[in-house]
Amino acid sequence: MPRPGLDDIGLLLGGISRGTPIEVADGVVAAVEDITAGHKVALRDIPKGAPVRKYGEIIGVALADIPAGGHVHVHNLGIGRWEVPRASASTARTQPTVAAPTRDHFLGYRRADGRAATRNYIVVVPTVNCSATVARLIAGRADDLYRGTPGLDGVIALPHDLGCGMGEGTAGDDILRRTLRGYVRHANVAAALVISLGCEVNQPENVLGDGTGVETLTIQEVGGTAATVSAALHHISNLVAQVAESRRVRIPLAELTLGLQCGGSDAYSGLTANPTLGVAADLLVAGGGKVILGETPEIYGAHHMMRDRASNPAAAARIDELIAWWQEYTDDNGVSLDGNPSPGNRAGGITTIWEKSLGAVLKSGTSPLNAVVGYGEPVTAPGLTFMDTPGYDPVSATGMVAGGANLLAFTTGRGSLFGSRPVPCLKISSTTGLYERMSGDIDFDAGPAMSHSDQLTYGTCLFEALVDTASGAESKSEALGFGAEEIVPWRMGAVL
Repeated sequence: MPRPGLDDIGLLLGGISRGTPIEVADGVVAAVEDITAGHKVALRDIPKGAPVRKYGEIIGVALADIPAGGHVHVHNLGIGRWEVPRASASTARTQPTVAAPTRDHFLGYRRADGRAATRNYIVVVPTVNCSATVARLIAGRADDLYRGTPGLDGVIALPHDLGCGMGEGTAGDDILRRTLRGYVRHANVAAALVISLGCEVNQPENVLGDGTGVETLTIQEVGGTAATVSAALHHISNLVAQVAESRRVRIPLAELTLGLQCGGSDAYSGLTANPTLGVAADLLVAGGGKVILGETPEIYGAHHMMRDRASNPAAAARIDELIAWWQEYTDDNGVSLDGNPSPGNRAGGITTIWEKSLGAVLKSGTSPLNAVVGYGEPVTAPGLTFMDTPGYDPVSATGMVAGGANLLAFTTGRGSLFGSRPVPCLKISSTTGLYERMSGDIDFDAGPAMSHSDQLTYGTCLFEALVDTASGAESKSEALGFGAEEIVPWRMGAVL
């Protein structure tokens, strides 16, 4: 909702036609054109070149004179090369402090080395695209054989399209190795089998390192596809016997690590779903848990809000370094960070990346930022950590899982389809209309949470739903079988 005296625009909860009167802080203005629900209307005359504020923060600059009652969108609002907005203590948007969490534990699996898991999977990991089909064949047949085994959530493949044709030791090679290693060693992976072709750049030892006890089958050595599938099924039969002995036990809430995602956002995402998830995130942090915010391009323009929440100078400085890197990275590739809002985002009322970021950071709640890590790096600090990831949801979520997230929450305003096995993902709608339209895909309706008090109420309910999901309640994406095609390591560097 507009902040009187601070905001230049208002968000329309319903569509209006030309001439419709609109109440503003100091009177009434009439709409000068038809405006769609979820889009912005000027509350006062805005001259060309003036900054435009929403929630007290700058979301862009007027590209033309905008009359009171005018539609404010891509035709008259942009960021161009204007200076990125800075923090302002007088306008910073905050949420009420949450109470203590309503739960102190979840029901999970305790690994022999002490790690806590929310799921119990056997995974088949290809080192390279050339072994991905064989990995799929193995996992598909094994899952058919052992589906329904008590204590086993499934046998899945983790296919990807990398692993060769890349420079060994480059940044892209390092990211792939780190990502696959994070999956193989993930707490939710009860057992793993690595499938190698044999001649690829990404050899198994690059993924596994030393002392993992994970077996590798090399297709060229075993004797081809059929022989490798047969050998793998024999090996998996032994693994199933071990995994089936697992049982859920009470585990402290502090051992949950929640990854925060948003995709297919609309103008309501920053009004309902994201701040509601922020309340749930704050409750988890209050219970000692870990929370990961990522998608660096989607904090651009609101990164000062993250910097100001840093609990230490190193974390604050790292935020600025990441934004500078992304600006250089996009410039070198001939694109702009303002190209991030997708056509669906813009159809839903989001105009600039600064506006999108303003809503995106709300997923992280109000907790201090304690650490900043690179893509797929282990998340070990308590409380809130920021991970450097692209804004593309599958790539971002893949990095968070590799970093140790054992639970994901995903807000959406347009209706994203996403899953993340071996980690459960709970999806949250920004509007009740979306929830009703896609109830087979969306787990939680945050549409009614339009005020701070409602966000506290719904955020507490969402927290409960997340703990239930961590404890074994099946998410909609799990029931539909999502979660293998969405494994997308960050592709970086030349393809040779």
